[in-house]
Amino acid sequence: MVKWCLNKAKKELEKGESHRGLVKIEPDIEEAKRHLEKAEHNFKAISAFEKIGFSDWSISAVFYTIYHCFSAIASKFGYESRNQICTVALMQSLNEEKKIDIDDDIIQALQTMEQYKKKEGTVIELRENFQYGTDMSVEGKTLSELRQLCQRAVEETKRVIYT
Repeated sequence: MVKWCLNKAKKELEKGESHRGLVKIEPDIEEAKRHLEKAEHNFKAISAFEKIGFSDWSISAVFYTIYHCFSAIASKFGYESRNQICTVALMQSLNEEKKIDIDDDIIQALQTMEQYKKKEGTVIELRENFQYGTDMSVEGKTLSELRQLCQRAVEETKRVIYT
C-alpha cells in the first residue's frame, strides 16, 4: 500500500497537481516536534470539549490527536502524507519493519472499515457518526477509553521522536 501511495503522489505531482498520497522528503525532526505539539494540543481539547458539554466534538479531537502523532512519525522518517489511508499504511509498514514500536490498537483506531474488518468502534467510524450524525453526547466510558488511547499514542510518539 505504501508503494501505491508513493506512486499516486508521484503521478499527481508530474501532472502539476497537488498530491493526495505519500511523498518521500528529507527527515524533518522539527516538523515532527510541531506535529507532536499539535497532537498534545488536540489531546487537551478532548477534555475541554467534554467539560463544556460538547463531547461529540471530543471525538474529532481524538482523531486529530492520533493523526498528528502519525504525522510526527512520518516527518521524522522523511515522509509527507496528504491521505489518511496512506498515513495509516505508512505506520503499519514502519511498525512491521520494526522501525517504530506503536501498539497495533493505536494504528487500528484510524483504519477505515475496509482496512480493518471490525464491526464497530474505530475512531474513524465514531468520528463519522458524531461529525455527520445528530448525537451530541459521547458515553463517558467510551470517551475515557479513547482518552487513554490518545495518551498512549502521544507517549509512544514521544518515544519514537526523541530516540
